[in-house]
Amino acid sequence: MKSSFEQQTGREQTDDIDLAPLLDVVFILLIFFIVTTVFVKETGVEVDKPSSISSKSLAKNVFLLAITNDGQVIYDGTNIGINGIRSTLEHLNRKEARPLIIQADKAVTTEQLVKVIDQAKLAGITKISLATQDFQ
Repeated sequence: MKSSFEQQTGREQTDDIDLAPLLDVVFILLIFFIVTTVFVKETGVEVDKPSSISSKSLAKNVFLLAITNDGQVIYDGTNIGINGIRSTLEHLNRKEARPLIIQADKAVTTEQLVKVIDQAKLAGITKISLATQDFQ
């Protein structure tokens, strides 16, 4: 026996669940989590850092330079060399002033490290730290 609604419209009623609003909510949540995620930019090379007892964590919003054991200076996966430090950091520091973290291999000479720090200071960087690993 058909209900009065079915008799008037000539159609049978179906009990389907509309998933469109659920999919909309899932996509909005996905976009929210992607946008709010903080991505840490690495230097692109593996550096054997020296250990330190007094090391501490620093902010994630920093410039990262790496000095490899063969003396290459790497920023964002590119070898910029000693001569490229000043121009690169001046350009980046104009957009937003951030601290600099130098990830120097423990085989790097003090002279090489001082040259990198000098170039960073000439670029206008005021806060410079050295990356170490926890002493174990």
